[in-house]
Amino acid sequence: MSVASVNELRAVPDESPKEVRHKSYLEEGYSIWSWLFTVDHKRIGVLYLVTVFGFFLVGGIAAGLIRLNLLSPSGAILDNDTYNKVFTAHGVVMLFFFLIPSIPGILGNFFVPIMVGAKDMAFPKLNIASWYVWMIGAAFAVWGLLIGGIDTGWTLYPPYSTRSSSASVLPGALGVFISGFSSIMTGLNIIVTIHKMRAPGMTFGRLPLFIWAMYATSLIQLLGTPVVAMAVLLMIIERATGLGIFDPTMGGDPVLFQHLFWFYSHPAVYIMILPGMGVINEVITCFSRKNIFGYKAVAWSSVGIAVVGFLVWAHHMFVAGISYYAALLFSFLSMLVAVPSAIKMFNWTATLYRGKITFEAPMIFALGFMVLFTVGGLTGLYLATLGTDIHLHDTYFVVAHFHFVMVGGMVVGLLAGIHFYWPKMFGVMYSDFWSRFAAVLIIVGYALTFAPQFYLGLHGMPRRYPNYPPEMRVFNVASTAGYFVQGVGFIMVATYLILSLINGKRAGRNPWKATGIEWATESPPVLHNFEKTPVVVCGPYEYPLNVMQTGEKADVR
Repeated sequence: MSVASVNELRAVPDESPKEVRHKSYLEEGYSIWSWLFTVDHKRIGVLYLVTVFGFFLVGGIAAGLIRLNLLSPSGAILDNDTYNKVFTAHGVVMLFFFLIPSIPGILGNFFVPIMVGAKDMAFPKLNIASWYVWMIGAAFAVWGLLIGGIDTGWTLYPPYSTRSSSASVLPGALGVFISGFSSIMTGLNIIVTIHKMRAPGMTFGRLPLFIWAMYATSLIQLLGTPVVAMAVLLMIIERATGLGIFDPTMGGDPVLFQHLFWFYSHPAVYIMILPGMGVINEVITCFSRKNIFGYKAVAWSSVGIAVVGFLVWAHHMFVAGISYYAALLFSFLSMLVAVPSAIKMFNWTATLYRGKITFEAPMIFALGFMVLFTVGGLTGLYLATLGTDIHLHDTYFVVAHFHFVMVGGMVVGLLAGIHFYWPKMFGVMYSDFWSRFAAVLIIVGYALTFAPQFYLGLHGMPRRYPNYPPEMRVFNVASTAGYFVQGVGFIMVATYLILSLINGKRAGRNPWKATGIEWATESPPVLHNFEKTPVVVCGPYEYPLNVMQTGEKADVR
């Protein structure tokens, strides 16, 4: 490819003459085989989009069964054994096959090469291999859930997992083990792409903040995933051979499994949330028409979250028998991890200040992210404090906190990213009215679902129990109502996005008048992303002063 500045790329009209128009990645082949054997990072991102949201549907149905069962204090529709299997299925599917691969798999695959000015990932074949490995792991896990169900909870704690009578634990655990290799492959590919494939002039100081977030996420994937893989493998070996590793009746140590599991699984929270934070950076700057406030602070706070995130795992184990001094140390470190998250929140607020804010669907989701994630983060301080955690541990307070962070944060961040980048991915616009309405509905539904659970947890309702005292019924009914409100919102999202593919209006290159070289490409992008190799001469957020006054698009050179 020849070389061109981003200005020259932007100067090309949206409607190129037919004789020189290059095919988009969607037009390179329509057969199922052209998709299944592709090495194009954009098509791989679409494969993740379809399969990840398929698992979201499965996990969401399991959540609905849980909420319906809790309409009655004595359990409305499920017996106790089935209830155990359903909430385990919900946790396993949502965490390992939706939350962790969602933004890295969809938006990371699609946009990391474009945003750094590359024509593809560093290792295209490894990229498609990561999707196949993930699908193989998912197949084993689904097999385990279908042939009898897993009743251990998503954490697979011994001795539940090593002594359970269910034969489904082995294929379920094997599926989690295999899918971890996909996470490692994706993280490696993203890191190498960012280091080695950047366009001329794309220094680390000019990287979009989404790329910084994906880089930090990939570091966690590379360093943390092998640890949980070894923990699960040792658990499989113990169950298959009877060798005492974690089971105390055979001379093992169940707390050792918790250390290995949470050494990965708490940083895994940031695998889920950091990419969402990266998306929010892009959306807020675009729809407030302002440069990001404190670029370096926001960028390095992503790295700070990744580093400190590895030092806080034992706050999940305050009641597991760890020493008092270790508990004090991990309590302090758990407070410390809130600092880089707070930096992001303050900088986003400062970016919004006196901006020319518009409330398209991506921005509504972004503002919802800020509110819901703040609630989740502040309530996490109660769980990081020794005295309150002992009372709140394993109650619905923990469920509410986790879902305000993961669902209110990560899922809303994913929806912000999907709505922001949908015109670029597929070249069409969706309904403006219905997208705004669905965004409000989903955010309100999340709050209605999980806010009552803080009250339930404070008053001692244990999580994972199918029964509860009758006086708590009104709050459980409210929580179930919230589930159905957000469910309606998700159905609306799926409907108007699919309809946009059929009869949506052409989007053009830059429907949001955003900055960044990804908006200098065709919509949808051509096979190798750019007709000419871009040369970057400025940062990703160069909104001039007149943008705040007129809303005109910035001149990205």
